[in-house]
Amino acid sequence: MQSLLIEEAGAAVLRDVEVPEAVKGQVRLRVDYVGICGSDLHYFFEGANGAFVVREPLVPGHELSGRVDLDPSGALAPGTPVTVHPARFGTPRDGIENAPHLWPGGSYLGSASTRPHTQGAASEYLVVDADMVRVLPAGLPVRRAVLAEPLAVALHALGKAGDVAGLEVLVTGSGPIGLMAVAAAVAAGARVTATDVLTGPLERAAALGAHATIDVSIAQVETGAYAVVLECSGVPISISTALRAVRPGGTVVQVGMLPDDPRPVNLAPFISKEVRYLGAFRFHEEIDAAVALLTENPAIEAALTHEFALTDADEAFAMARDSQRSGKVVFAL
Repeated sequence: MQSLLIEEAGAAVLRDVEVPEAVKGQVRLRVDYVGICGSDLHYFFEGANGAFVVREPLVPGHELSGRVDLDPSGALAPGTPVTVHPARFGTPRDGIENAPHLWPGGSYLGSASTRPHTQGAASEYLVVDADMVRVLPAGLPVRRAVLAEPLAVALHALGKAGDVAGLEVLVTGSGPIGLMAVAAAVAAGARVTATDVLTGPLERAAALGAHATIDVSIAQVETGAYAVVLECSGVPISISTALRAVRPGGTVVQVGMLPDDPRPVNLAPFISKEVRYLGAFRFHEEIDAAVALLTENPAIEAALTHEFALTDADEAFAMARDSQRSGKVVFAL
């Protein structure tokens, strides 16, 4: 089979490798679609995602959908359409017993955080633990299901904020995760405003149901106007904007990842308005809710803007980095 391997910054090669074998407790999948995430872009362009450095060839990709190729248990028939929860959870810790996504020692598909690296989904075939597999309901196409993982990230963040029905919600940053946050908040009954510095992402946010959009390169966000802010850009200045935009006693959820180093942020509004500022990291069980929402709302598929073959990886990564032209970019195998 063919696998895409990032060997160092700027170098992704397609290689023939052995088809992996599935043993008891595992399932082998024939991969159809793999989404390109921000972490994949960091691995490709920089050779590292924060502190996680590519030290051996890494197959990227933790957003995927496909079909069962082989289930040794016989529970899943060949051809069964599926998506995958990409995490294997680590060791429980007191105080976070119900948050296994925060337990130390876990792994995530397509990540250099472990040695050896945890290989991802940008291959023709992938073996995963059986409990990572989610069978798709009737009515959910395999193509749309590739959005389950990023939508689960957005749903987890939204869950941190609580019930948003009828509330004014601001989504800062309308890249792929921001778009999923828009879709999730709209589905939850919120009145959503989305921001970005580019027209392309704002147009996509509007198509997914944002009531209003703001180009923050030319206009300011209203102060104290939003009950909830989902900060999806990962840009420090946007955190200051979020804290200014949230109403007194409101909630800001930090969804976008930031560099692991000190950056200036204006915390005065955080203090004076008694803001709840919460982090959101990956997700636990929300992928099941994401599968359900994708089934109910076919319009979310509009976030998928480009498909590439594995042979065109350089072009695919470049397009995914160009947020003016692209929403979610995927490999179609």
